[in-house]
Amino acid sequence: MNWLKAKSRTGGDCRFGTWAKIPALETVEMLGHAGFDFLVVDMEHAPHSLQTAYQAIVQAQAAGMAALVRMPDHSPSMAQKLLDAGADGLLIPRVDSADAARQALAGMCFPPEGSRGMGYTSRAAKWGADSVAAYLERGRTGVTRIVQLEDVGAIGEIEAICATPGLDAVFIGFGDLMLSTGLPRNDPSILAMEQSVLKTAAAHQLPVGTAVQSPKDALACRDAGYSFVMVSADTTIFSIGARALVEGLKG
Repeated sequence: MNWLKAKSRTGGDCRFGTWAKIPALETVEMLGHAGFDFLVVDMEHAPHSLQTAYQAIVQAQAAGMAALVRMPDHSPSMAQKLLDAGADGLLIPRVDSADAARQALAGMCFPPEGSRGMGYTSRAAKWGADSVAAYLERGRTGVTRIVQLEDVGAIGEIEAICATPGLDAVFIGFGDLMLSTGLPRNDPSILAMEQSVLKTAAAHQLPVGTAVQSPKDALACRDAGYSFVMVSADTTIFSIGARALVEGLKG
């Protein structure tokens, strides 16, 4: 079953997760014990290798979370390895056009929709214990292929992007969107782009996700129509906790 259709551990229809930037199994396990719905292993902005990403996928799933990975780029060979490692979904960073979305997603889909190769003896098929049919079905319907929209050009092509074969969800990357436009998060132009994505994705029955720093902002996203939200990150959670502890000692 696709993780977005499974019962949420945090309740309601919106799934809440966080980023895994620290390449350590212990922190992944603790985040699972905390009760997050999903984890996103960050290979774009953190020092994860293929090996540590693979280990985090296994540990996250063992701890009761869906395991997603933000890829370092659009590489189809990396997508192949991560999907065969059993990832529940992939985030494709910096998708700036409908053409870029088509090319990236093609490598994540089995023929005839795409060009992903057969890896039946991989972890995604329980090392060959599953049937070929089950492996192919999971690859077609059991994983979530997500494009990250992070600049004005991509949002201008949102209709064509949402119609891309193999697309399962979209993610609005407000950090890079604000960086590229020079506008704050609450600027009317940013808010208009957000509504354009939410409305167009809803018309295509595609879930929309984003990332925030606080529970308050996460709940506001849920109420605005987002289906999945990353809240903070393991590094930030540790840093805030450590600083609060030291401040308490100073007091």
